[in-house]
Amino acid sequence: MADGSDTTMTAEQTAEAPHGLVAGIRSFAAGHGGAKAVIEYVGKRGARIVLVGEDGVWGDQFADDTVVARQACAEAGVTVENAWERELMDQMRPSNDLWRSMARRTMAR
Repeated sequence: MADGSDTTMTAEQTAEAPHGLVAGIRSFAAGHGGAKAVIEYVGKRGARIVLVGEDGVWGDQFADDTVVARQACAEAGVTVENAWERELMDQMRPSNDLWRSMARRTMAR
């Protein structure tokens, strides 16, 4: 079982990924020269699929759970990384808009 995950892939766990989710992942990968994904479990909300394009642009999608997220990535032909590796993080290039939005945030105490 991977860190941060509460599910274990077994033969019984199969899920059909929504076509819109698969199409969105496939579209992102096509528009950015390919992509890799990291799946993050976010509790009752499901799973967040963070996509990192080969050009450094990143985005995300949400799935009902980690099984659906992995299935959607597999159907879209996107490699799922097991964790945030340094090479993947170094590849990310935040947009100027994201830097501006982070600068406006104030840390609450």
